Amino acid sequence: MTTATHLVLLRGDERAWEARTDDELAANSAAHVRFTALAAERGHTIVRGEELGPTALGKVVRRRAGTTTSVSDGPFGETTEIVGGLYLVATTDVDDLAALIADTLNEDAEIRPLVLHP
Repeated sequence: MTTATHLVLLRGDERAWEARTDDELAANSAAHVRFTALAAERGHTIVRGEELGPTALGKVVRRRAGTTTSVSDGPFGETTEIVGGLYLVATTDVDDLAALIADTLNEDAEIRPLVLHP
């Protein structure tokens, strides 16, 4: 099998994240520690992982054909599901990676392969 790197986007409700208690924060941190340990045991290489700052500190650049480019605060303040973190994971078994995420993490996740251009 060929190893490919996948982007794992972790999604959830930012308002719920901000309202977490200290115990909930500790449990979430423990889940991520468990995920990274089990990922290594199961042959997945976490290239990088990061938590994203709050959307209030973000910017969105939008380009639409035939119109001007706009820059606004963001992203997508009108939605509750926000990307709150990411992992880059090199793996030969994306199905096992998905199962591991489902078994260990509390956030919803999107897993997509990176397309490498020469």
